[in-house]
Amino acid sequence: LEGKRDRDQEQSVLDWIEAVLGTKVDRSKPYEEVLKDGVLLCKVINKLKPGSVKRINENATMPFKIMENINAFQEAIKAYGVPTADVFQTVDLFEKKDIAQVTQCIYALGRTCQTHPEYIGPTLGPKLAQENKREFTDEQLREGANVISLQYGTNKGASQAGMTMGKQRMILD
Repeated sequence: LEGKRDRDQEQSVLDWIEAVLGTKVDRSKPYEEVLKDGVLLCKVINKLKPGSVKRINENATMPFKIMENINAFQEAIKAYGVPTADVFQTVDLFEKKDIAQVTQCIYALGRTCQTHPEYIGPTLGPKLAQENKREFTDEQLREGANVISLQYGTNKGASQAGMTMGKQRMILD
């Protein structure tokens, strides 16, 4: 899982957190250690949507208090609109199981905040795509059935018959 990590994305996340909070982040510690206690994450969601996390356990050393912070962040971002599939598991951060997923989750938060019209702060990642649902009339659907399948094109003649994998082509035997 270490190979999935992107140090540039991690730096972008820290830059974004600093910009949102308006304070410097301690970069002398490794990325995962900066985020591990969940305090910064809770502060970010509270800045984006005040009151999202009611109580932040600052200076927590007991594991269950730290995990409480992380869980509060996770619940708050789901309520804010981050898709559940993008939210990391508590152990991904607390036990450093999948730090890349934590980074992707924060990117998802950065994308989601761009969909909130009241948000005018710094952005992280591309804007979240909007649904573009197509509605066809019955007449249009019937018209589609009239298309002759040969108009789609063909792949006749395109095959891999006679191809040999891994063997040199011997012109002269």
